[in-house]
Amino acid sequence: MGKKKIAVGITGASGAIYAKVLLDKLALLSAQTEAVGVVMSDNARAVWQFELENTDFNRYPYTFYDKSDFMAPFASGSAKFDALIICPCSMGTLGRIAAGISNDLLTRAADVMLKERRKLILAVRETPYNLVHIRNMETVTLAGGIICPATPSFYSRPQSFEDMAATVVDRILDLAGFDLTAYRWGTDKA
Repeated sequence: MGKKKIAVGITGASGAIYAKVLLDKLALLSAQTEAVGVVMSDNARAVWQFELENTDFNRYPYTFYDKSDFMAPFASGSAKFDALIICPCSMGTLGRIAAGISNDLLTRAADVMLKERRKLILAVRETPYNLVHIRNMETVTLAGGIICPATPSFYSRPQSFEDMAATVVDRILDLAGFDLTAYRWGTDKA
């Protein structure tokens, strides 16, 4: 398996714990990555600070790009990034992607993934969904994206908030094609 080039988008939806666990797990999978690029919205930084009570997003060994940096490699299909994971994904971001609005780096990168037929994985974080949300998810799915709701599973008996978030992040990383050790139904005992 070749090394992957992964872009990560973090929006201001509640659920900064998902982004933290994703970045932590990508660090553990560094032997499987060639590049990890990250773009955070302003609201994502504020939500991270509020929910996690830190600014540890500054500590990760990834290249961080400004939301208006259209020179970032994953703003073009020619850079051949394998996947874009938006985690958590706000409904506003989902709506802009579904409508084809590329008004910032994150929505441009999503458009690139769809047009290049590469993996776009959206960990949507909202509840309940309204009909607009559902139709936007349908539109993105029909265009080739993957909707992976930030809905934890409990059959692995998670013991902490990070363990619960990991049940979602492990599915995301599976969808992105990583080889990882995770709870597998029918093969593991919790």
